[in-house]
Amino acid sequence: MSILVALLARDLKQLLLGGRRGGALLPVLFFVAVAMLFPFAVGPDAPVLARTGGGVLWIAALLAAILPLDRLIEPDLELGLFDQWALRGISEEAVVAVRVLAHWLSFAPPLMLAALPGAALVGIDGATLRTVELGLLLGTPGLAALGVTVAALTAGLRGGAALGGLLVIPLAVPLLVFGAGSLATGGQSGLALCGAVSLVLLAIAPFAGGAAIRAGRG
Repeated sequence: MSILVALLARDLKQLLLGGRRGGALLPVLFFVAVAMLFPFAVGPDAPVLARTGGGVLWIAALLAAILPLDRLIEPDLELGLFDQWALRGISEEAVVAVRVLAHWLSFAPPLMLAALPGAALVGIDGATLRTVELGLLLGTPGLAALGVTVAALTAGLRGGAALGGLLVIPLAVPLLVFGAGSLATGGQSGLALCGAVSLVLLAIAPFAGGAAIRAGRG
């Protein structure tokens, strides 16, 4: 257990700081930039902004979650760290589960905070903002699980980062539909379905990611 905690601390530090790649700051800046540019694209019509702004925040969150895909699995695979962890008795599934948690902690809480100024930029009200925040809380674990799984599948491939982004977007459509759809209906059913999809992705990610890493090493 102490090894997994140390691994979580290491992963979280790398994802938050990120060196020259901006770390956790880059997804937040990207998220805010999308919220800033959206009103210029649709015009100053307040009702239109209020009606579509929540969905835009969801799309921005999805795209921001894709940015660190190339740093999730491939660097450790190239350094042979997965072989060293296997020699210490740490399975690939355990490493992937820790990586999912680290990925979520590195981007989801900052994005939920960034949604506050983002909501002001796109002109959504407090009730809609609460629904957006709850949806992000339920949906971002699934985005993190999906991102790590896809990163494991594409690690070592030429153009793996671009391919990973192309894979994540269609696979994340259910999360986007239920999360953003709850804003239109105002219902709890969309949030419940978003949370259910997220839980399924969390359950699948360690096994799918671990199998992909073993296949890549073989």
